[in-house]
Amino acid sequence: MRLTTSEVLALRLSALLLAGSAERPTTVAGITEWFGAMQAQDLGNGLWSFGVRMPGATEAEVTAALERREVLRTWPMRGTVHFVPPRDARWMVEILGARPLAQAASRRAQIGLEADDAERAVEVLGSALSGGVRLTRAQCIAALADAGIAVAGQHGYHLLWFASQRGVVCIAPNVGTEQTFALLDDWAPDPHRPDRDEALGIIALRFFRSHGPAPRSDFARWTGLTAADARAGIAAAGEALAPVGTEHGEMIAAAAALDAPRPEVADLGRPLVLPGFDEYLLGYGDRALILDQGRLNDVVPGGNGVFRSTLVRRGRVVGIWTRTLRTRTCAIQANTWERVGAADRAGFERAFGQYGSFRGRTVEVTWDRMAS
Repeated sequence: MRLTTSEVLALRLSALLLAGSAERPTTVAGITEWFGAMQAQDLGNGLWSFGVRMPGATEAEVTAALERREVLRTWPMRGTVHFVPPRDARWMVEILGARPLAQAASRRAQIGLEADDAERAVEVLGSALSGGVRLTRAQCIAALADAGIAVAGQHGYHLLWFASQRGVVCIAPNVGTEQTFALLDDWAPDPHRPDRDEALGIIALRFFRSHGPAPRSDFARWTGLTAADARAGIAAAGEALAPVGTEHGEMIAAAAALDAPRPEVADLGRPLVLPGFDEYLLGYGDRALILDQGRLNDVVPGGNGVFRSTLVRRGRVVGIWTRTLRTRTCAIQANTWERVGAADRAGFERAFGQYGSFRGRTVEVTWDRMAS
């Protein structure tokens, strides 16, 4: 089978739950399980990643699902925070987090943190959070300091990350604006325990069904797995995945998606206002299909890893947007580098209206055209 670029974009939009079939997950838990893991380094952007895939939902409803422990946040792979299904958190940390954990010693050497202090921090945090206790980040840092563990600079962040990589803590929902932590055992008391091959197959299927078609290298990059483990995961997924030829080389997709009717990307074209750090961009190493390479610096200024919120039209990024929250309103500044006609602009403004409803505010949108 060979796909055109338009077909690849159409399949990706559907896989990413941004267009397409009505038979799709519509809950926080269902969406997270579909993806396997969703970028959540920035909580506000992460919440809107759910909102844009759950028309009519509100931020309060998504936050309530987090409080019900339908999903949790931790560092499952690449040393960065994701939403994950609670039952899968432990095996994901153990298998996908193995490489970052192995590299922790070099990071401690860079910041001047002793290995003994890191091990003691795991014990201190485990004790402080026992019995269902939930502490803010500041309280966790204070508990470490009270135990005589150095927490200045990057030490505190590293120790919380290290305790999560050891499977002891996870990130609980914010209390107000403060991040909180809890024991992973409390928030995921019934963990799924697949063997290694099964686990690799699970994450391979989830990646390609939520991001495919995509090259195998993107799966390895997204998970942080070695090329050998990526190949093993794809093999373990078996006939649930299928190779496809594209104008951009061989890719892999969920077999079920390839068996379904494939509309052209123009038929899936409701304008989208995506959050920064959304899987639509972060899920891929080569973003040429969805973003002009000359505009990458507009989305990720200076290549610093901070992804701006984007405007997407028929599968392509055509601009960026920022927001300023006020008591009852939200001021949106939309900047495009491609011409956006009246019909598309109206579509984007409807999408901004959905964002305003999600945040419980009316929106005021200002448009500007960026220099070519």
